[in-house]
Amino acid sequence: MSLNIVFHGANATNFRQGFERLIDARHQITDVSDNLDNAAERDCYENADVIVGVKFNASLPIPRRLRLFHAPAAGTDAVDMALLPASAALCNCFGHEAAIAEYVMTALLLRHVPLAAADADLRAQRWTYWAGRPTALRTELGSQTIGLLGFGHIAQAVAARAKAFGMQVHVANRSPVANALVDQYFSLDDVPAFMGSADAVVVSLPLTPQTQGLVGQAALAAMRPDAVILNVGRGPVIDEQALFDALATRQIGGAIVDTWYQYPTPAQTECAPSQLDFGSLPNLVMTPHMSGWTSGTVRRRQATLADNIARLADGRALLNVVRPAASP
Repeated sequence: MSLNIVFHGANATNFRQGFERLIDARHQITDVSDNLDNAAERDCYENADVIVGVKFNASLPIPRRLRLFHAPAAGTDAVDMALLPASAALCNCFGHEAAIAEYVMTALLLRHVPLAAADADLRAQRWTYWAGRPTALRTELGSQTIGLLGFGHIAQAVAARAKAFGMQVHVANRSPVANALVDQYFSLDDVPAFMGSADAVVVSLPLTPQTQGLVGQAALAAMRPDAVILNVGRGPVIDEQALFDALATRQIGGAIVDTWYQYPTPAQTECAPSQLDFGSLPNLVMTPHMSGWTSGTVRRRQATLADNIARLADGRALLNVVRPAASP
């Protein structure tokens, strides 16, 4: 079966290079802009069998023949499933968990091993961290407890690496977790106790109506005063004002935030990540949603996209199904 495949928008374009080599030559690929700038692009979109993209909403035309809408990422919160044709399955991609786990461990290690500060001091002939000085003693990551809020692909990859460093691993999750990597499990009804049990809390939950604002003022107040929170899931899972206040008042030790509350748009390519002045907080490390963005992530996601396109063409079961197509 020949399929019309549309890569919609700038985000999808990241996964486009060399994609022809991964799929059957009988399929046709078309690239269209985010706003479907002309009639030809709109026509291609409306007649697509497969759309690769990150958003689907009322501003876009209804693709009449659509059989597969494939997000090239894990998150599908920008896809309005009520508008998506019933004939189309919705699938997503992972492949980012190794990269994000490396980001998390790097962020945590840098809190215990001050390489940049030691380097800067020694260049200035200051032996600040010289072994033998009582004031130079460092802490060790392996002596700490990491708390994982959610236990999906990302958290499982983080748990494996945390265990390699000797850390205790606590998990809060919607469903019970029985895993050799996990030392203690908490239900989502017991988030405050979970938050208070760890030296570092990693939030990797997707954004849903149930998870929005899950980490609010009470959860942050339950954290240890020297604990750090990392968000590599979705920004609004942590309440924006509550996080700012907890950091501004030094209620918690710090935060590393990679996922935010507002993002650039095609009309505004640079912007602050929040309406609140997070940039003024010295106990916060800010990064621009970069934790999973590696060449390896792109290759693995391309492979998932190509695999599902082949499965669709051959009539086989799809992988990573978020919402199945309606039965004919």
